[in-house]
Amino acid sequence: MTSPGLTVVIPAHNEAAYLPTVLASLERWQEISSERGEVIVVDNASTDATADMAASFGVRVISETVRNIGRVRNTGAAAAEGRWLFFTDADVALPMEAITAAATAVDNGAAGGAIPPLYTPKRLGARLLCAYWDHYRTNHGGAQGVAQFATAAAFQAVGGYRDDLFMSEDVEFFDRLTAHGRIKNAPVVILDELRVRPSTRRYDQWSSLRMLWWQNPVTARLRLNSPRMWRHWYQTTVR
Repeated sequence: MTSPGLTVVIPAHNEAAYLPTVLASLERWQEISSERGEVIVVDNASTDATADMAASFGVRVISETVRNIGRVRNTGAAAAEGRWLFFTDADVALPMEAITAAATAVDNGAAGGAIPPLYTPKRLGARLLCAYWDHYRTNHGGAQGVAQFATAAAFQAVGGYRDDLFMSEDVEFFDRLTAHGRIKNAPVVILDELRVRPSTRRYDQWSSLRMLWWQNPVTARLRLNSPRMWRHWYQTTVR
């Protein structure tokens, strides 16, 4: 996928088992839409075949060794050639309409936006926790980083993602992007008609109590710039 218009940035740490799904979605979008875009997979110190798997799809692979998701996204953005950026996680299933809908929003003057996630974990407790955060997002206007997009100009203007945060860097970025959009009279939109389906591996592997500890409003704001505090969250959970 090569074009000066769009760059898709995918951070990836030990994601060889998941990358084919999102990369196949992007290939399928390309076939259906006849559009083209640049795809950058940022290999974040993987110890599995993540880089080789990404390269087998013909996408651009670059490296970032520091384990911090904000820094990884910024590294991808710094290498991008597109006039607008689409950030998505490596372990998601993108709807076919995702890129086209985001492109339409940008073409209509949006500074950026996001597509909300739809988590479908196996256990009831985990589903209730996901439903709470979906309700919270709807009422507070925030957006997770599973699928966020911005013009390159807006991304640079707000300074990208904070690389001193190890959690909630996506919500914090979206808040600054929204404020920038208001100043520039360029809306920042949430495409609620679509949903991105992320992997539920943590929800399915971790107990409901453990997930409740890591995903509640208090913990979510606790020592966000501490790598030690969030080291367990950053550990690989592929099984």
